[in-house]
Amino acid sequence: MKVITLAEVEYLAFRLARKHLSFDEPIPDFSTRFPNILESCVITPFQKFSGKSLYPSLAAKAAILFYLMIKNHPFQNGNKRIAIAALLTFLAINGKWLHVDTQSFYNFTVWVASSPPEYKTEVVAAVERFVRDHLVSLQTQEKSKRRSKK
Repeated sequence: MKVITLAEVEYLAFRLARKHLSFDEPIPDFSTRFPNILESCVITPFQKFSGKSLYPSLAAKAAILFYLMIKNHPFQNGNKRIAIAALLTFLAINGKWLHVDTQSFYNFTVWVASSPPEYKTEVVAAVERFVRDHLVSLQTQEKSKRRSKK
C-alpha cells in the first residue's frame, strides 16, 4: 500500500485546493501550518504497534487520515477542503476513488467536522464505512466519467 507524503499534501493543499476548491475564504500559505500537527495527521494512518498496523486496511487508513485532517486543524483555514483533497489523493495513489455525489460528500465532511471529539471512535468508524461504501477502482471511475461526457 502506498502512503501519502507531506510533499503531496503540500502540493495538493496549496496548488490544487486553492485552484479547484476555492471559496470566499482563501487557503493560507503552507508555511503557516501548525508545527508537527500536519505531520502527525499524515503519519498516523501508517503507525504500527508490535509489528501490526493500527489501521490495517485502505479504508481504515483513509478514515483516520480524513478525520485527523479535519479535526486536528493543521492549517489556519481550509482544513475540510484539504482533508477532501488528501483523502482523494491517498485513494488515487492506491488505484481507488470515491464514487459519491458532491453534495453528499460535502454534507458528510461537515458532519465529521461538527462531531463531538468524545465520539472520535464512532465517527472514525462511520468514515471508514463511508469510504468502503463508496470505494471504486480508479479505472472504473474514469470510465464512468468518460461515458457521462458522451
